[in-house]
Amino acid sequence: MKIAAPATSDAATATAGAAGNTAGGGSVDPSSGKKVLYWHDPMVPGQKFDKPGKSPFMDMQLVPVYAEDAGDEGSVSISPRVQQNLGIRTAEVTKSNLSAAVEAVGSVAYNERDLVMVQARSNGFVERLYVRAPLDPVRKGQPLVQLYVPDWVAAQEEYLSVKRMSGAGADTFVDAARQRMRLAGMTDDHIRQVETTGKVQARMTLTAPVSGVVAELAVREGMTVMSGAPLFRINGLSTVWVNAEVPENAAARVRPGNVVEARTPSLPGGVFKGKINAILPEVDPTTRTIKARVEVANPNNQLVPGMFATVNFTPNAREEVLTVPSEAVIQTGKRSVVMIAQGDGKFTPAEVEIGIETDGKTEIRKGLDAGQKVVVSGQFLIDSEASLKGTITRMGEAPAAEKGAQGGDSLHRGQGKVESIDKDEIVLSHEPIPSLQWGSMTMGFKLPAQGLPKGVAEGDTVTFELRPLKDGTYEVASISPSGAAPASGAKGGMKDGMTMPTKPAGAAK
Repeated sequence: MKIAAPATSDAATATAGAAGNTAGGGSVDPSSGKKVLYWHDPMVPGQKFDKPGKSPFMDMQLVPVYAEDAGDEGSVSISPRVQQNLGIRTAEVTKSNLSAAVEAVGSVAYNERDLVMVQARSNGFVERLYVRAPLDPVRKGQPLVQLYVPDWVAAQEEYLSVKRMSGAGADTFVDAARQRMRLAGMTDDHIRQVETTGKVQARMTLTAPVSGVVAELAVREGMTVMSGAPLFRINGLSTVWVNAEVPENAAARVRPGNVVEARTPSLPGGVFKGKINAILPEVDPTTRTIKARVEVANPNNQLVPGMFATVNFTPNAREEVLTVPSEAVIQTGKRSVVMIAQGDGKFTPAEVEIGIETDGKTEIRKGLDAGQKVVVSGQFLIDSEASLKGTITRMGEAPAAEKGAQGGDSLHRGQGKVESIDKDEIVLSHEPIPSLQWGSMTMGFKLPAQGLPKGVAEGDTVTFELRPLKDGTYEVASISPSGAAPASGAKGGMKDGMTMPTKPAGAAK
C-alpha cells in the first residue's frame, strides 16, 4: 500500500514556500521577546525557513530558533554548572621546542672496529703459551706466546755475519740482510733486539698489540704453526657496540651521529654516553625493526658482550612548534579532532593536522593558533551535550567540504517493515532512529541507485541505512532482510498518525 503525504493548507504551503536554506529571520518573538534567527522542523534540523508556518515535512508547526540559544554554527553552549558536572578541563595551545624521544632495546657486542688479529708470520713451533684460555684479559705489550722459528734463526745468522764484514760496500750488505729478516716475518722490535745483543735470538716472544680480551685462542703449546695461521683474536673494550632494535615507524627520527644514552639492568643507575655509528640497511621481517649500531664508551670495562641495554635516542633540537596535551586530541582513524573552548561556555570541534608526540605533548601542524584553549577532559560528554541540543556540526562528522556530491556520506541505521515498493520509492514503517532524532513513523525514501537487492519484498522486516541528500530528503543506501520483528506501533507511530513524504510538499524550489 502507498502511504500518501499529509495534506497541507494553502496558507501553510505559501508560508513554507517562502522559506529557503538561508535563514532570513531577525524578527522578535512577541511571546518571549527573544530574537528569532530562523524556523526549522526539529525532525529535519538542516532545513531552515525565514517565516513561521507548517512544516512541509511533518504535520506540525515550524519551531523558532533563538539567537541566544543557537550560538555559533557548529558550536554548543554549556552552562558553568553543567561544565563542572562534566569535569571539563582546558589547556592553552603553546609553542615549545618539541623533540621526539625514541627508546629501543638492544644487546652489547664487541666493537668490530677495535679488533686485532695476531698471526704466525713464518713456520715455527709453539714452545710456551702465556695466555691459556679464551676471554682472558690482556694488556698492551703483555707476552702472549713464545715461538721457535727456524727461518728467523737463519736470517739472523746471515745478518750478524754480514755485520762483521768490513770494507767498501759493507753497509749495503747489512741493509740487505736486515731486509731479509723483515721478509722472514720478524718485527722491528725483534730486529732491534738482535742488533743490540749481537746474538742470535732462537726464540721470539709475541706480545699483545692492544689491550682487551682474547676473543679467540687458536694455539696450544707444542703445536706446529704455519705462516699466516691465526693465533689470537683480541678485542678492545674501551668502546663497545649496542645493537638497538628501533621500530620501523620511528626509524626516520634516528640519524647517524645523534647522541644517545644507554642503561642496563646489570648496572643500576649507570648511564653510558655514546652516539649512533650506523643505521644498518635491513629490516627484520619478524619484528619490523631496523638495527641501529651505537658506539658507547665503556669506562672500567663494565659493559660486556651479551648484556641487554635500553638506548634513549636524543634527536636534534627542533624549532618551536605549536603543541597541545596529547589527551586533547581525539583520533577517529581518519581524522584528528580537538574541542576548542571559545569562552562564555561555548565549545566547537576543529579538525587538526598532528605531528610527533612526546612527553605527553602532541605537535599541531595545522588547525590551531597559539593562545587558543582546547578541552583536555570531557570532550565526549560535550559531544553528547551537543547532540541533545541538536547541534548541526558533530565531532564525528566530516566537514561540509568533505561531503560527497549527493549531500554527505554519513549513514543512519534503522530497522522497520516494508509497506510498499514503487518504481522510485520504498515506504517503510521504521523504529526510532536515534542518530536523526526521529521517532517511529511511516515514510517514503528514494530507492538506492543500484536498486533493491533480491529477496526484499512488501511485508518484510528489514535493516537499512539512510543517506541524506542535498534537497533534505533521504535515500536508502543499503537494505537487507532482518530476522527481528518491527517495533509495535511503528506504522503511524507518531501521536496523530503522521507520515512523511519523500519530497517536501511545498518546500522552496
